[in-house]
Order: sequence, then structure tokens, then C-alpha cells
Amino acid sequence: MALLGKPLVVLLSILAVSLPAATYFCWLRVKGPRLTRVVTRVLLIVGCQLAAVMLVAAVVNDYGNFYASWSEIAGSAASTPGAGKPPPVGDRTALRSDEAAVRVLRDPGWSSPSQWRTRGRVVAVRIRGARSALSGTATVWLPPQYFQTAQAHRIFPAVEVFGGYPGSEQGLLNTMKYPQHLLAEMRRHRAGPMVLVMQRPAVTFPRDTECTDVPDGPQALTYFAQDVPAAISRSFRVRSTGWGAMGYSTGGYCAVKIAMLHSDVIPAAVALSGYFHAVRDRSTGDLWGDSPMLRHLNDLEWRMAHLPAPPVSLFVAASLTERGPDGYRDTQRFLSLVRSPTHVHTMILPAGGHNFGSWSQEMGPGLDWLASRLNAFP
Repeated sequence: MALLGKPLVVLLSILAVSLPAATYFCWLRVKGPRLTRVVTRVLLIVGCQLAAVMLVAAVVNDYGNFYASWSEIAGSAASTPGAGKPPPVGDRTALRSDEAAVRVLRDPGWSSPSQWRTRGRVVAVRIRGARSALSGTATVWLPPQYFQTAQAHRIFPAVEVFGGYPGSEQGLLNTMKYPQHLLAEMRRHRAGPMVLVMQRPAVTFPRDTECTDVPDGPQALTYFAQDVPAAISRSFRVRSTGWGAMGYSTGGYCAVKIAMLHSDVIPAAVALSGYFHAVRDRSTGDLWGDSPMLRHLNDLEWRMAHLPAPPVSLFVAASLTERGPDGYRDTQRFLSLVRSPTHVHTMILPAGGHNFGSWSQEMGPGLDWLASRLNAFP
């Protein structure tokens, strides 16, 4: 049974209701020695509690799309791409070879062929990194204009969109609804068409690499900053440079980090409740080879204070009431360090938290701002 979707939630709901009923019915009917009766009743109570906890976890995961499969929960996300002939997507180069930089895995059915010119199209792809030697998946949204005859030769700007950790591409598509938000801004003539490349920031999941080139480890920064734009631009009608990046939480840190360190490829970034300092915890492990200098170089506040400011444009959003290491205080600390030629636009909500509700308010303005910086005209 799939981890995401109603079937699992319905099954666990039935268990969460039926187990307490069964416990009530069986409580006085348990027979045997005293120890047997006690153990049986304890197991019944534990079963009821486990069913309730699993139901809550399934509902939360289904809402946030934090884990997309059972293998991810087990810490071994599936890494083998699907087989078979990939469907055509109007690509610039053939994607049929297993050696292709971008390989189309499937069409999730987000829109029918008759809707491509009005709603756009979503395809799931696997990207092979030439420089990093990493391989990761992405969900790519192609705007309606991509399929319109009058714009058959148009080269589009693109945006790498990141979730938080653990996050998932499905969360960006189905919970955050990035394509729908951009379509709404396009209808209001506030933004133009952009290709969205939606990814989780942990390309080597379950390890959280924080978009870092780890010494003797995964080169995650190289993968996102160089491999992904190069591969996507060879396979779709997309620019090779002049990209944008956007994300929330860990994804916000990654977006700003990629722009600051690779402004030649990604000169504009949006951070929604992002943080700006280097992080080390159980999910990251040692990302810097015990080198204080490497830690500094991955700390965006340290870089802004001690190194020449990069020529990038940033959109930073937070809320006044947001607490914690990725809250308002950390945002203010970073903003106080920004200097030319770095330019920053801020959006501060009067109230909100580290949640989808706040980010949904910030997404539209963030996409509008990105479109203006990337010259994404209607």
C-alpha cells in the first residue's frame, strides 16, 4: 500500500476506531492466569495507542508529503529509475539513452494533453550529474507557453524549487502547489512563464547535506548549482544560465547559498523562512571534515561579514512572530550584514510561523519578484 494517499489513512482510521472497541469488548472476557490477563490487557492498550499515533503520523505526512515511500522511512530511498521508453516532452535533445543527463521517468498525470497549452505539464525526471557524479530525481513543470505553437522556439527561464528537510517533490507539487501559484500570478500579469524544477534539498537522502560539497563525500552544491542547470538546459528549452532558486526552511538556505556561491549561474534567490548559518545535527553529520574554515565558508552570515559580497539579488521572507534558529532574529542578523553589490528585498509578515500557511502567503510575491529578476515576461 502506498505511503501517501487516502487508502492508508482510511485503513488506519478503521484500526484506530476498531481497536478501542475491541479492547472494551474483550477487557472482561480475557481468561487465564492473572499474569496472562495483565499482559493481554497491556498489549490491547498499547495496540490502541500505536494505532492512534500511526493515524496522526499518516495524516501529517499525507498533508506535508514529508516522506513519499516506505523505503524513505526505512532510510533507504529507492534509487533505481523506471525502465522503458520515456514519453516525449518536446525536449531539445533525445532522452531515450540510459546515459542521458536527464531521463524522463513518468508523467504523473497532473494534466491531460489537451490541457498542456492552458495548464502546462508535469514530468518526473532523473538527473545524472556530470561533475558531482550524483543522481537525483526532480519534478519538472513546463508552463503552457512551452507547448504553444507561437512560442515553439522560445528559451525559458528556469527556477530550482526546494522544499525543507526531509521534504519531497510531491509536497512541492501537491501541498505547496507551486505550478498553481505561478499560473495564478501569470493570469494576473504579475509574472511570466518559468520552468519549475522541483527537488528535495537532500539529494543523498536520508542524509541532509545542506547543499554542501562534503570533503570526500557527496558534492551536493556542485550537483544543484552546476549539474542540474546544465542537464535541464540540454534537455528542455531552458536557459543554461540566469536561473533562479527558491525554497522554504532548509530549501531557503540552499537557494540563497547556491546563488551566493554560484551567481554566474543563479543570480537571484528567494528564501521563505530560510536560515543563514551553518547547521550540524544528527541528520547532517560532519559536513566540513572537522575544518573550521569550511564551516565558515558554508555559513552565509560569516561569508557576508568576511568575504566580498556577491552580485546577487535576494528575496527574504519571514514573520515577526517566528522563533527558533530559522526565525525572525536570524533573518534580521543576516539582513544587517548585506551590502552592495548584493541586493535584498524583504517581506515580513506581522504574524505567522514556520508552516505552509505562512509560506503560501509569501509564494506569490516571491514568484513575482523572481520573474522580474529573470526577465520572465508574459
